Formats: sequence, C-alpha cells, structure tokens
Amino acid sequence: MSEIDPITLSVLAGRMEQIADEMDATLFRAAFNPIIAEAHDASHGLYHSVTGDTLVQGKSGLPIFVGVMSFAVKAVIEKAADEGDLQDGDIFIFNDAHIGGTHLSDMRLVRPFFRDGELFCYLASVGHWHDVGGAVPGNYNPAATEVFQEAFVLPPVRLARAGVVNQDIIDILLRNTRLPQSAMGDLNGQLSALDLGIKRMDELMEEYGAETVGSALDALGHRAEALMRSELKELPNGCWEAEDYLDNDGITDEPLAIRVALQISDDRMTLDFTGSADKCAGPVNIALPTTVATAYVAIKHIFPELPANAGVMRPIDVIVPEGSLLSAEFPSPTGGYTETILRMIDVIFSAFAKAAPDRVVANAYGTINALSIAGKRSNGQPWVMFSFYGGGHGGSPEGDGLNHGNAPISTATIPPMEILEAAYPVMFRKWALRPDSSGAGKHRGGMGAVYEIEVLEENGAEAFLFGERGRFAPKGIADGQDGALNRFSFEQDHGWDTPPLASKMRGIKLRQGQGVRLETPGGGGYGSASERAVENVARDVARGLVNAEAADRVYGVAWREISL
Repeated sequence: MSEIDPITLSVLAGRMEQIADEMDATLFRAAFNPIIAEAHDASHGLYHSVTGDTLVQGKSGLPIFVGVMSFAVKAVIEKAADEGDLQDGDIFIFNDAHIGGTHLSDMRLVRPFFRDGELFCYLASVGHWHDVGGAVPGNYNPAATEVFQEAFVLPPVRLARAGVVNQDIIDILLRNTRLPQSAMGDLNGQLSALDLGIKRMDELMEEYGAETVGSALDALGHRAEALMRSELKELPNGCWEAEDYLDNDGITDEPLAIRVALQISDDRMTLDFTGSADKCAGPVNIALPTTVATAYVAIKHIFPELPANAGVMRPIDVIVPEGSLLSAEFPSPTGGYTETILRMIDVIFSAFAKAAPDRVVANAYGTINALSIAGKRSNGQPWVMFSFYGGGHGGSPEGDGLNHGNAPISTATIPPMEILEAAYPVMFRKWALRPDSSGAGKHRGGMGAVYEIEVLEENGAEAFLFGERGRFAPKGIADGQDGALNRFSFEQDHGWDTPPLASKMRGIKLRQGQGVRLETPGGGGYGSASERAVENVARDVARGLVNAEAADRVYGVAWREISL
C-alpha cells in the first residue's frame, strides 16, 4: 500500500465510519423487534479481507460487537477457504456463539465486498433477534445446561449465493422462532443495511480508488496501535490484581470468581484471568471470542479517545486458562454472557483503579436483568416481551455516577415503557429511581431504578429472569462504598415472593393482574464519603435520592444546616 497524507486519511476515516453509521440507522428503522428498533442492540462494520480484523465500526453499534464480530468474520473466511468458491453477492448467516461470540440471540450476517473482481473487505451486520427458539421465550434461560436448551443453533451457512437468496435457509429460521414475523422483519432490515453498505463502498471506490482506500485502512490500524502504545507509556509499570463474583450459575447456588492480574510494562499490557472459576454447568459461561472482545470494551472505556479498530489490541495480551468459564467450548451454555462480561469489566476497572484511579469509574450496576414475560393472547397468538433494564453507574473522579443508565457493555438504550405497553399486554405500575441505592463517596454512584410490571392478558403469563448482583454488590473504588444489591420479586396469590437463587428464575406463573418488581443496583461510590460536599448531601436528601437517616449515618456531615 502507498503512503497516505493525514488529511485524506482523516476524510476517508470519517467517510467509512459514516458508512457503518448509515448501516446502523437503516437497521434501526427497519427492524420489527424493539430490542433492535428502540434499544439499538445491533452493530455494523468493515473488516479486513484476510485477517477479519475490525477496521471501522459505527458509533451507534454496541461496543461488545467490535471484537466479537471480528471472530465472526474470521469464521466466514475459514468457511469460504474450505469451500473455495467465494463470490460477489454471497451472504453468510449464523448465530453460533462459540464461533462468533456473545449468545445465540445475536444473528450475524457477513457479506464480502468485491472491487474489480477482487475481494477488498467484508461488511457485517449483527442484531439481537427477539426469539430464536429454545426452552425460554426470549432465549435467556437461567437453567440451561447446554446450548440446545437456549436456542436454535445455526453454524455459518450461505443465505445467498452470488446474489440469489436461499429460501430454504429462511424457512428453517422462521420455523425455529415463536415470532416469525419479527424475525423476517429483522432479517430484511439486516439485508437492507448490507445492501446500503455495498452501495456506499462502491461510491467511495469510484471517488478515491481501491489503492487509496486500502492505504487508509492499513494506516488506521497502525495509528490505533501507536495511540494505544502511547497511552500505556504514560502509566506506571507494575502488576495489580482484582476479583469479584457472580451470584451463581443458575443451577448450583455457589459463587463464581472472576479474577484478573493487570500488568503494564512500558508500552504493553497483559490481562491475565488465571484463577477465575472453571467452566460451570449453567449459562454464565462465555466463549473465548467474547472474553477478548470484553477486554477491548474495558480498555475503550478507560481510553475513550481510541478508535474502534483492531490495532488497539496489538499491544495487549489476554490470557485465559483452558477449562475456564471464560473460554467455554461447544456445547456449553452461554446465554447469560452479558452478566459475565459485566463482571469482567468490573474487575478490570477495579484493578486499573490501583494503578491509575484518575482513569476509571467505580463499578456500575453490573446486570442487564434480562426479563422475559410471555404468554398467549385470547386469539391464541403468542407474545414475548423481552427487555433489559437499567441501573446506576459508578462515581468518577469528575462527579457522581449516572442515574438509571445503560450497561457499560453497550450503547443500547432501554425501550420506552410506552413502546412496551403498546406492543404487549402489560402495564408499568412503576418506573422510578430507587432511593438509597447508590454507593456513598466523595462522588456517589448513580441511582438504580424500580420497575413494577403488571400482566393484563386474561390468559396470564410466565416470567423468566436472568440477572446478577443479587449477592455481590457493585464495588466502590478509592475508598468509595458499594452500591445496593439487586432485588427481584414476583406477585403470587399469597403475596410477594423472591427467587431462591436471588437473581435467576424461570417459569414464574402470573395471573392477570399480578406483576413482577425489579429493584436494580446503584453504582459504587468514588472516594471517601467523608469528603463529599455537604451541599451535595443536602441536595440528595431534598430530592429524595438519599433518606435523612442514611445521610446522617453514611456521610456524617452537617447537611441539615444547608439551605437550598
């Protein structure tokens, strides 16, 4: 590749990022299910033609998909090499989490981009489908002991060959979902996003030529690596450790350790997860691609100016022992991957806080609380309301944590209650901040939330919860205090019950008029509570975020004398 001047590089980087952004927007507008259309649980990007490495990803896509989609593209590259007949217009589709990372709900489409008959790069789309079979509607099965109990497993196959769609594959997909109309709408949205990406790449090639665009892609990788090395050189050399725990695996009520040793040596970093729990029976295992991608997400949070490019990871070694729940192999269940990667991010942040506390925030709420409520309408049609729910983010060196935010593994948003109530026979009795849920500190954590949902359908419904942080609270850093624990309860004829495993349960029978309640954790605090400004304590009490007795006990300052 020829050298490229900085101005042209900057222009092309923006153009290619815009292509990925447009692909994101196309799917968000076309998708049928709210998890993509409203929550934006999807991503698009450009990937290297030989290595599959991430070249460019859209700003609206989920950060966790930056790394895992690279593994998905690599799987397609291997598949095409074995078959030896890759053609322009081919489209591959699969959801196998052990090959492409994350979980089976995430459907991946990969399409090669050719220029003048030569393979130039790959375009890829991933979106969280509402339901892909399995034992639990919505696919978060907290009691799964193998992937086949979670969802329908599709290996990489050609959805289209030379532009001709294989209807047999579509028929198989639609037969293995409770919501075929939703699946077909999401699939068409992803196909449309890829079509747009191809069109925009053709336009870019016409304007700049393949050699110049290729030089830009090559330069972006080198630039990302150089930026990462520069950031690491500014940090102290040393080794710092941290550990945290998952409540349980949904099968056995025993905690599972996630441990990391963070080592910095000049311009290199090592994240060693030796000592983490072994592979477990339940669905909190994750595949190696997911582990590597999660390390990238944590690094991206700590160094926000770094680009979404595989070059960032070149100076970073990720060590994961064989047999660990962080390197699970097929057919281990992986449906609850979100909970495990959130704990990975927490321990990386906690370890990094010992090296450079000014770079990180305290632990966020640490669970997406994947809740499915499903049943049949009076006309016999099935309905599945699946959503995730927010909580408090950690306090930071700059201020208090965000109240009721989204999980730090993603840029996904929580679907509005109006959308959920319009689409499903439910009513939100409550959607509010949760008082006294944040970790105290010089800068307190953000507040968690309280959601209470009532079933309106006369046939009743079943509820399924896959959460975490019911036993181990989000940690504060730099002497900050922990946030509140996660709490889930459900209504029965005799009153309210809680799950035996604290944060996971399936098959909760609900009659019309009965409901479920989520009380999500707040974020950990940053810095000592004794250093919190007295006017901030008074303001929190006045707003109902902290009660007066807790303010007296935790902060020990004369906040009652402050007039707001």
